[in-house]
Amino acid sequence: MKHLIIYSHPNPNSLNSHFKNTLVEHLEQGKHEVIVRDLYQLNFNPILSLEDIAGQRNGLVAEDVKQEQDFITWADCITFIHPIWWTGLPAIMKGYIDRVFSYGFAYRYDQGIQKGLLVGKKAVVINTQGKSKAEYEAIGMDKALLLTSDKGIYTYSGLEVEEHFFFDKADRPLPESIENWTIEIKKSF
Repeated sequence: MKHLIIYSHPNPNSLNSHFKNTLVEHLEQGKHEVIVRDLYQLNFNPILSLEDIAGQRNGLVAEDVKQEQDFITWADCITFIHPIWWTGLPAIMKGYIDRVFSYGFAYRYDQGIQKGLLVGKKAVVINTQGKSKAEYEAIGMDKALLLTSDKGIYTYSGLEVEEHFFFDKADRPLPESIENWTIEIKKSF
């Protein structure tokens, strides 16, 4: 299977990095093909420009966007690994979505009806968050996060979300929590 990991965290010693490295090792041991796109390491430009918007409508995208779209086209499964910051995606990941999941590539409208174009591809989302699950559930943030990312981005684009992990209290994780989370991730692949 062809796995694309889209990764967003600036700290190479972060928990997110641990998950990325563990997943790459696990997939490669299983003889899967793996490509990692580390958005910070790539210094990916997250700014959707007027030129980008005009180009999307005409089927023209910048070379950096085309390269990322080619990786997505190649992949059978796309795994997004990033923290939850201010109840959403890090800016660089949001900019990646804005620029790469463009009209005509990830979705289009047929006679006014939206159609996801990434059908047949699976997605897994691995998120870390500082707050506890109980805190997010109490205010409905758990459902809001699923709605805005899974429904609003991934399934909207035609991806089939297989799993969405929310690892809580990740800014101060216990070693046994990290071990259990690592096992959960491996079991999903």
